Amino acid sequence: MQAEIITIGDELLIGQVIDTNSAYISKQLNKIGVSVYQMTSIQDDKAHILQALKEAEEKADIIILTGGLGPTKDDITKNTLAEYFNDTLVRDASVLKNIERLWEKKINQPLKQVNIDQALIPSKASVLMNKYGSAPGMWMAKKGKVFISLPGVPFEMKAIMEHEVLPKLKATFKCPFILHTTLLVYGVGESSLAERIEDWEDALPKHIRLAYLPNLGKVRLRLTAKGFDEQLIKNEVQQQIDSLLPLIKNEFFGFEEAESSIEIVLGKQLVKLGKTLAVAESCTGGKIAEQITANAGASAYFKGGLVTYATQSKIDVLGVSKAIIDAHSVVSAQVAEAMAKNALQLFNADYAIATTGNAGPEKGDSNAEVGTVFIAIATKTHVFSEVFNLGNHRVKVINKAVNKAFEMLQKEILKNR
Repeated sequence: MQAEIITIGDELLIGQVIDTNSAYISKQLNKIGVSVYQMTSIQDDKAHILQALKEAEEKADIIILTGGLGPTKDDITKNTLAEYFNDTLVRDASVLKNIERLWEKKINQPLKQVNIDQALIPSKASVLMNKYGSAPGMWMAKKGKVFISLPGVPFEMKAIMEHEVLPKLKATFKCPFILHTTLLVYGVGESSLAERIEDWEDALPKHIRLAYLPNLGKVRLRLTAKGFDEQLIKNEVQQQIDSLLPLIKNEFFGFEEAESSIEIVLGKQLVKLGKTLAVAESCTGGKIAEQITANAGASAYFKGGLVTYATQSKIDVLGVSKAIIDAHSVVSAQVAEAMAKNALQLFNADYAIATTGNAGPEKGDSNAEVGTVFIAIATKTHVFSEVFNLGNHRVKVINKAVNKAFEMLQKEILKNR
């Protein structure tokens, strides 16, 4: 079962609005066994929409459109659909009643004709009720193909997908079971990882596919299998995972769906051990703390952090000795380790991470090459650091440093369990 997603709006094509609808819809379709063949973003233009519909109908079984259902003149999706289906617009009483309810509840002004006209839908369409907005969703069929039109407002679209579209698709089509399992691997590059697991990958059954998803110091390995026997698919994928794990045991940090990220894995481990964490950041600018605190429950193990970006703040706030900085440079193992030890004491934590480096584009207060980053880990008993050359792209340097810091902390925790 193949689907195409078509997002409509000039704002998408000029970069004014990011298309998050396609990502959400494709994820929901995958959960019910529908594969997305293609995603297309097009302008608010009748000819363009008609052409996109024609091309999608030739390739996909399910065509889902979002956008262009508002009350203004640039919202032309509904009229274009009527033309594509050689249909006319009729007023739907249930939609009009829903619009009147929304106006009565939320808007202290009379209904305008443009709002009333949102109750017009193609006569061949079934209404997908929008409880949160005035633009209804629509379901239309043609020669065994299903066309679904949804509002572009994300929270309205999501509600219609959840309560209307997905149940109706499951009732209309017999879809296979699709299983995606993603393993999180840190501390080994894509090419080295591929070489290590080459024999295992070559032995995969044809109906189980492997994808490498590298990103700044980590690689996600995604296994995908499809079939109508759900339990058989799950058993086969699990067998492959059991064969893979011994090959990556030192770099494997969990499963994406279950744990999502190394920060969550670390948080669970710290809570289980009853340990706490603090950070002292320079070149990473608070990004380590940001990623930790983005997760609910982080207060159970995260004591706090300091961003001592300027050299003087390392001295005045964090208490790093000026003599150490003068002797070794602000970008050095000695300064990183002093930052980590002082953060550990300041926050009375069990573990501390510290970063100092040159993210670029200029060298700043140190002569160390751009991309040089020192990362230190401190515990109650010892402190150590590593130096990395992470390239010359500022954003990549920072993100790689964050991932390396989490990787180093994870290895330290595992050593002391």
